Amino acid sequence: MALNYNLSKVYAISDNDVDFAKQIVVLFTEEVPPEILNIREGLKAKDHNRVYHAAHKIKPTLDLLGMDLAYDDVLTIENWSRAEGKKKEIKDVVKSLRHLVKLTLKELKKDYQL
Repeated sequence: MALNYNLSKVYAISDNDVDFAKQIVVLFTEEVPPEILNIREGLKAKDHNRVYHAAHKIKPTLDLLGMDLAYDDVLTIENWSRAEGKKKEIKDVVKSLRHLVKLTLKELKKDYQL
């Protein structure tokens, strides 16, 4: 049973298409980790624009996978980057997002034999 994700939205929009669900899972495993890296590197470089674009890019995928806590983290990161906040204000949120994505990746890879 999935603990860190929920594919009910994926199944709802795809009419319970298992192949489509797997495509979304593969998309997540391929596209989200590099964007997490972009967020981290953008944060290090104080590049608010880079952080915003990376967070914005993964937001729909996190929503689609029912990753509510990670989705909330991404919204916080987007708002922080638009306000051009200080690094220390967002560091823990980025760490939380990274942790949640890592847990989900591990679970998805196991569940879908990736």
